[in-house]
Amino acid sequence: MAAPPVVDLPFIDEGLAADIASGLDAVEKLLRTSADSEDAFVAEASKHLIEAGGKRFRAMIVLLASHFGDPSAPGVVPGAVVIELTHLATLYHDDVMDEARVRRGSPSANARWDNTVAILTGDYLFAQASEILADLGPELVRIQAQTFSRLVRGQIRETIGPRPGVDAVTHYIEVLADKTGSLIATSGRFGAMLAGAPVEVVGRLTSACEAIGVAWQLGDDLLDVASSAGESGKTPGTDLREGIRTLPVLYVLASTASEDARLRELLSGPVPDEDVQEAVELLHANHAMVRARAELMSWVERARTDLASLPDIPARSALLALCDYVAERSG
Repeated sequence: MAAPPVVDLPFIDEGLAADIASGLDAVEKLLRTSADSEDAFVAEASKHLIEAGGKRFRAMIVLLASHFGDPSAPGVVPGAVVIELTHLATLYHDDVMDEARVRRGSPSANARWDNTVAILTGDYLFAQASEILADLGPELVRIQAQTFSRLVRGQIRETIGPRPGVDAVTHYIEVLADKTGSLIATSGRFGAMLAGAPVEVVGRLTSACEAIGVAWQLGDDLLDVASSAGESGKTPGTDLREGIRTLPVLYVLASTASEDARLRELLSGPVPDEDVQEAVELLHANHAMVRARAELMSWVERARTDLASLPDIPARSALLALCDYVAERSG
């Protein structure tokens, strides 16, 4: 899920915006070089999603976080590339698991070639990220390994669902934190660490960025119900059609209220095309949407609280503006 470029956020300092844009140019160049190969087919497959575009959101978080130290430090751009390579690799694997046919407006790698090529290409990008990491020091290698462990754990837990006796909502939030929040948290952590920011600043940025990641995903849950296709980038009710149990759906399914009986019936599995409109309208009007938005806002406030204690510099203002955007995009 892509986020808006930080340089488009309101209230951002012009000098900072220029620095971020310059940094992203450097990231893009190294990203393409790092995904290259002497083998023409490997190079083509590895650059497939890079060529498809993307906002480089996680790289921008690395660059923003670096402004709490020395943003010109030599490890900052390579660190951002490690994060982007890791993210891109997970997309190759996700598309295989989801049997996705399109990614970023282009055929997914598994659709263009096959599942084997997509999986191996993702593995290749993970390997390329590891090679860059080796030059950044053992501590960052350890952090990346811990992050990758969380990414995989989140995917496994999402795949098998909550175990008996585990609250479905708690399980869902933990999955979001692992699958999305962890890499965004590491983006902030890498940027601050590689720039030599103080330890307490690194900790605050790590926590704030994870909260932003969880809030972003929760916003997607609401947008699937409440937005138009133009606003969300996908057809409203897509998650309902696919039987994905997002936070509002989980709240409805846990309800015992008689007035929710019809909606619980509709949401008990993938919603047939002929029932999607009814399901969307009923869910949109249900209190579950209010509860889900309250949960989103609680994560936004966590991020704001962590950011409030950081030095008052333009990068902090940009991150606070990002919190505002995450809160506002879902209504």
